Amino acid sequence: MPATRMPAAFLGHGDPRNALADNRYTRAWRAFGASLPATPRAVVCVSAHWYVGSTLVTAMERPRTIHDFYGFPQALFDLQYPAPGSPEVAVEVVEALAPRWVGLDHDGWGLDHGTWSVLAHVFPDADVPVVQLSVNAQEGWDEHFDLGVRLAPLREEGVLVLGSGNVVHNLRLVDFSLGEAGADWAVRFNEACGELARTDPATVGTLAHRAEYRRAVPTPDHFLPLAPVCGLAAASGAKLEKVVDGYLAGSLSMAAFRVD
Repeated sequence: MPATRMPAAFLGHGDPRNALADNRYTRAWRAFGASLPATPRAVVCVSAHWYVGSTLVTAMERPRTIHDFYGFPQALFDLQYPAPGSPEVAVEVVEALAPRWVGLDHDGWGLDHGTWSVLAHVFPDADVPVVQLSVNAQEGWDEHFDLGVRLAPLREEGVLVLGSGNVVHNLRLVDFSLGEAGADWAVRFNEACGELARTDPATVGTLAHRAEYRRAVPTPDHFLPLAPVCGLAAASGAKLEKVVDGYLAGSLSMAAFRVD
């Protein structure tokens, strides 16, 4: 029986405590998981928190749960997300991205909170195999967009591709007095991103020319996971549909998109 074509998605993960929270963002992630046409054969997640100098994919049978943060409640450190890995799917990723070099990581990484904080809601039983694909700090938007174009055929084989980051992510400008409001510059950038995603995802990279870009994207790690999802959309002639939107503390956007 042929595999079901899987959607793809970009989920703004925000505060790690969302892994334990019940709010409109986590409910949207759960609804996304419940809406899938079938259980994926595997998940390939591009997480902002694996930001390294090369393109790597996890290839271990049992990836560890990485608690890559500090200063949060003990319950968050106690949380485990014991999803299996898939060395076989890791090899499929390597083959799909050829001739680009992609390293197989057998024991160095695992699942960081950019991945498990959202998957704890999308697949709460942790029963879907997960591999992580790194964000390559030596490459920019165009190269990460191309990753999505090349990964597009895996969707036809039942693989769900996720990007996990934030459209706007500036921790230095966090203002907790703003609650769930966004600063004016953050709203402008986030709305411009949403408009391009919905109309022409191949052009989302041009946001780098906007005046708000340096404040919205002071470092590229959280923005670049959106690029492969835009590449997947462009490869299939699709647009990105908004899943949920909002802001945290003025300078974090929780925008999430899906590609069907």
